[in-house]
Amino acid sequence: MAMPTLAVVGATGAVGTVMCDLLSSRRNVWGEIRVVASSRSAGRKVQCRGEELTVQALTPEVFDGVDVAMFDVPDEVSAEWAPIAVSRGAVAVDNSGAFRMDKDVPLVVPEINPEQLRNRKKGIVANANCTTLAMIVAIAPLHREYGLRELVLASYQAVSGAGQVGVDTLHDQLAKVAGDRVLGSRPGNVRQAVGDDLGPFPAPLALNVVPWAGSLKEAGWSSEELKIRNESRKILGLPDLKVSATCVRVPVVTGHSVAVHAVFGSEVDAEGAREALRNAPGVILVDDPATGEFPMPIDAVGTDPSWVGRLRRSMDDPRSLDLFVTGDNLRKGAALNTAQIAELLAAELASR
Repeated sequence: MAMPTLAVVGATGAVGTVMCDLLSSRRNVWGEIRVVASSRSAGRKVQCRGEELTVQALTPEVFDGVDVAMFDVPDEVSAEWAPIAVSRGAVAVDNSGAFRMDKDVPLVVPEINPEQLRNRKKGIVANANCTTLAMIVAIAPLHREYGLRELVLASYQAVSGAGQVGVDTLHDQLAKVAGDRVLGSRPGNVRQAVGDDLGPFPAPLALNVVPWAGSLKEAGWSSEELKIRNESRKILGLPDLKVSATCVRVPVVTGHSVAVHAVFGSEVDAEGAREALRNAPGVILVDDPATGEFPMPIDAVGTDPSWVGRLRRSMDDPRSLDLFVTGDNLRKGAALNTAQIAELLAAELASR
């Protein structure tokens, strides 16, 4: 049996670049790999699996003979092109938000609901939002143990979630504020120092946090806050789960964090929860406040698991846990989860 053919669409973007790194470091289950991007990137060379691959332009023909196509592109590009890939015989694994809430498209996290892969009526499998992913890998084992009822969340989202322009914006702003010890101690002086260079954000991020990520939706909620709610419900198979989120952008390059208050149907204890997390796939427990051991983005960046810590039972409710989770939003939050889904599909193809 020949090994399946893989197409990586959006190979030159922030997530696509991580994807090529992952394909080089993970167990090789692929035959041919085609790297695909917009016509302006066509002809560029990309290193992948020790080979130098030439980027091909996105056309319908590029999917001929492809078994699995991974999409790391904006929603509107996925919405147009994933069905084209399917029409050419590929299974599309989409990292955008285009299909996540489509009832005929499974939203898969391999550690939690791999069996949902079978329900791909449209030939498309969706990947969750990066903030949801970091958190949900840690929440699922606790849900299995105690029965989740409610989530109250505050996210601390890195600038790379807004793409390379987000990273460049933060570094440019940091350069402008470095060395002036008065900045941040008077109203307006940070805005003045940063100037109009806000990039994709509504306010300066250097020396600041911005309680906003995404676009404005009904009743003052942001798109990112609604994604966490809707996707958590779908991944866990809990359509009535109560979820309330506040999404905050922080001056971190890579690594989304979430402060979680989780309410369960039965009484919880912190040691039992730690035990459930110690044995959970895709989770690393970092929880020793006495020695300053906490899950933090500067340590989680470039790693695969969700880092979890600060576990404590709520003081006022024996059924509630408080915890802190962080994970690399470009790896598990995007490229890694997509790669894991594609590997499950490769195994399925091989067993036919």
